[in-house]
Amino acid sequence: MKTLKYIVVVLLTVVAFQSCNSDKKNTDQLSGVYQCPMQCEGDKTYEKNVGCPICKMDLQLVEEKVSKTEAFGEISDESIFNLTSKWNTEEGTEIQLEDLKGKTLVMVMIYTSCKAACPRLVADMRNIEAQIPKESLNDLQFILVSIDPTVDTPERLKDFAIENAMDDEHWTFLQGSESGVREFANVLSVKYKEISPIDFSHSNIISVFNAQGELMHQQEGLGVDNKETIATILELTS
Repeated sequence: MKTLKYIVVVLLTVVAFQSCNSDKKNTDQLSGVYQCPMQCEGDKTYEKNVGCPICKMDLQLVEEKVSKTEAFGEISDESIFNLTSKWNTEEGTEIQLEDLKGKTLVMVMIYTSCKAACPRLVADMRNIEAQIPKESLNDLQFILVSIDPTVDTPERLKDFAIENAMDDEHWTFLQGSESGVREFANVLSVKYKEISPIDFSHSNIISVFNAQGELMHQQEGLGVDNKETIATILELTS
């Protein structure tokens, strides 16, 4: 009988210890933005509750951080966010495609020195934008990917964005490496070929991706009926 009591006590101790460790693990996994309640350092924040170095008070949680995976689910095998290529935005910021996760994406591949098809593709993108309610634009990102990364530097893309009134937050221009551009074009089924140092032949395709980076719709051609494109975007942003 004493032996049985001893075993029960040991088991309860082990369970309690594991529970304690589990609670500690859960606490350690919590992440957020912390700030001194007295604002001793103004608006300065910390990623951990380390205590204010000035008044020594505990910091207050002012914003919980949720990872993109938690917020929008796991990335499927069909997602463009599996691509690990790196890109420069028109603002000179280096990103990966996964950094675009969480918004509906409307993408097109162009090059800024194009005088034929690309201006019409840009007009098609602007036409799509004009048909989206303003409240839905917060959940939408228009992405223009250059197929000419040598000429289309971030500075050139920024100038192009301003020239074409595409400098709002829901517009992003991307410059990648030649291999990254080629890989991405293959994913979009966009074919392009350099026919001179300043000219390319290319497909005219606008693609719509959901917030997880999965291809939902493509429209091909210039000045085509975009009703299905608009309907897909509205469904994804509603």
